[in-house]
Amino acid sequence: MGVVDTRRLPHLVEFARHGSMRVVADVLGTSTSVVSQQIAALAREVGTALVEPDGRRSRLTPAGRRLADHARTILADVETARLDLDPDAEPRGTVRVAGFATAIRRALLPTVEALARTHPQVRLTIREYEPAEAHAMLVADQIDLALTYDYDLAPAVLDPDLTATSLWSTSWGLAVPAAEVAPEGYENALAVVDAFRGQPWIGNSRNQADEQVLRTLASMAGFHRHMTHEADSLELVEDLVLAGLGVGLLPADRAVRPGISVVPLASPGVRMRAYAVIRRGQSAWPPLTLVLGQVAASRLRAP
Repeated sequence: MGVVDTRRLPHLVEFARHGSMRVVADVLGTSTSVVSQQIAALAREVGTALVEPDGRRSRLTPAGRRLADHARTILADVETARLDLDPDAEPRGTVRVAGFATAIRRALLPTVEALARTHPQVRLTIREYEPAEAHAMLVADQIDLALTYDYDLAPAVLDPDLTATSLWSTSWGLAVPAAEVAPEGYENALAVVDAFRGQPWIGNSRNQADEQVLRTLASMAGFHRHMTHEADSLELVEDLVLAGLGVGLLPADRAVRPGISVVPLASPGVRMRAYAVIRRGQSAWPPLTLVLGQVAASRLRAP
């Protein structure tokens, strides 16, 4: 293998992600012919084919997939070194954050207050987005930090160019009209969803994880159910339950209004898991390091 020009590696990494020369060209702001030429030149440098025909399209060869994995690590290491050697690498700058509302309230707002006292040159911009949206923005370099979540019964698939740090986890239950809860309780989660199988169900309008969890539990209980309503606000889920319009997932540790019961789900349980997600190689940037440290402290804060 000859000398590899690392400037060609982003073309291979993006092709591994998107599987389309045209999409890679759009992402990198170039032409499909340049993308093809860069990958072909990279193949000559490593001495093996990286792309092969796949009908009317192309796909990576096994060697291409292995090199793309190495390329992610190489590019992340180069970025880490660049940030580490930056003579201006001090806690100064704007960290762009996107996340879900609970994480913004619990982890980010205290961070803003703390940094205002200790590092006033570090600022944050905050945008509320659901996990899939925030992940896409992070990959596209539109934000620096994503605060996301998934459920143990609906785990998220993380892009290989991203790294996640676990923050906290909480149990969730099924929010139902309090008057309809069986006095004797329920044996397990499957008995809970079976008891309310005739109710309309409430999912999330911008994240399919809630629906995946409820459909998984319904399937395990022996029936199939589709979401009737969709809402991405916990308060709106409460409104719908109080109006008798359905049942849906809510955090078990969250205070709810009179008339609602959050029935515990166990065997199997449902746990929501929160994460701080960044691009590989970015953790050496001092402002982001500071923010990550503050956000990680949210593990110790009461929900």
